[in-house]
Amino acid sequence: MNILLVHAHPEPQSLNGSLKDFSVKRLEKAGHVVQVSDLYAMHWKATLDADDSTDRRADARFDPSLDSKRAFENGTQSQDIAREQDKLRWADALILQFPLWWFSMPAILKGWVERVYAYGFAYGVGEHSDARWGDRYGEGMLVGKRAMLIVTAGGWESHYGQRGINGPIDDILFPIQHGILYYPGFDVLPPFVVYRTSRMDEARFSGICDALGQRLDDLWKTTPIPFRPQNAGAYDIPKLTLRPDIAPDRSGFAAHIA
Repeated sequence: MNILLVHAHPEPQSLNGSLKDFSVKRLEKAGHVVQVSDLYAMHWKATLDADDSTDRRADARFDPSLDSKRAFENGTQSQDIAREQDKLRWADALILQFPLWWFSMPAILKGWVERVYAYGFAYGVGEHSDARWGDRYGEGMLVGKRAMLIVTAGGWESHYGQRGINGPIDDILFPIQHGILYYPGFDVLPPFVVYRTSRMDEARFSGICDALGQRLDDLWKTTPIPFRPQNAGAYDIPKLTLRPDIAPDRSGFAAHIA
């Protein structure tokens, strides 16, 4: 299988750097072909702006969505964007690996999403009507591919539990897993999260690698998170709210998981 690993940490000798190296070796040993987009090493441009289109007039008003759509359709995107889109088309699975900084991904990785997920590539596709609202949330350009997060967090696991001060880790990662990965069609696997990263020794690192290795070995066996597909009947369209009879006792993020 073809696997794209997008890595976002500025220090190659960090825990994240070591986990990235381990993951690549483990996957390649299993016979997979791996490409790595190491965003800091690539000096990835994080800001979405007018320079992302190569044919814009200097005096034209910049519209992020419409400019993205035109550039994607006309083949006038900047080459760094087009290369990453080609990697996503090539990949059977995507791994996003990053430290949890201020309850989200590092800005450079968010910028990768904003620029690579062009209008017409990852959003704005499909019929919009009273019967369906685009090809998204279970459909889309990236359907049939798998995705997983590898995340490191400085806090204790209990800090991210159901009653932890930081909030449940599944809620913190929901906008990424549901809104960035499931939205364009990925089957999203449960995340691999490493907690209390400042308390690491060789024995603990070895145990983490064993657990991560098993998750990577099972990349095509693991059951995806059962997010509800948008156009399969659970949602009233075009309101895009769950039907009253679907999970009537639940609200918030949890209601969108079957």
